[in-house]
Amino acid sequence: MKAMDEVLLVIDVQNDFMPGGALAVPHGDEVVPAINALASQFAHVVLTQDWHPPQHVSFAEHHAGRQPFETVMLPYGEQVLWPTHCVQNTQGAALHAALSIPHAQAIVRKGYHPQVDSYSAFLEADRKTPTGLAGYLREKHVRRVHCVGLATDFCVAWSALDAKAAGFDVCVIEQACRAIDLNGSLARAWTDLAAAGVARE
Repeated sequence: MKAMDEVLLVIDVQNDFMPGGALAVPHGDEVVPAINALASQFAHVVLTQDWHPPQHVSFAEHHAGRQPFETVMLPYGEQVLWPTHCVQNTQGAALHAALSIPHAQAIVRKGYHPQVDSYSAFLEADRKTPTGLAGYLREKHVRRVHCVGLATDFCVAWSALDAKAAGFDVCVIEQACRAIDLNGSLARAWTDLAAAGVARE
């Protein structure tokens, strides 16, 4: 069992990110057994869920003439337009059925504000609206955050960077993550993580 000052942060292991899902991450289902095995070693586990309202601003269908994976400028900055995914209370937003972490103590839902996206488990994409996770972890006396899940180059990387900025010691466990890799996004993510001092395990 890992020390009581460490947490496993399991990011967006949801049906829509699995093969055949609305925003499939290649080989995304391969993370499930790896994460189950890791989770058994941790006293503290927190899960995240992408949790969008149907009219969410990041969905390409709400931008006339735009296609998924194009980018637009929104009031908070550049936004990738995504296929409609992880809509609240749908099967696509549900956690993968084989994910088995009964001792997980918290689920952080993100991306539920209609007008701002949220990749990170700590801060929404406007870079100023907190989810409350940092405070939760501090009250649990967590020092080190181990990040796993989907996708390496978006929600995992943003969460790891924000955890580091919040003062935690952070690592990304590569074998329990999979990436979208959109226009070189995976290489950029690893470069950014290394520059910030996030460990790669």
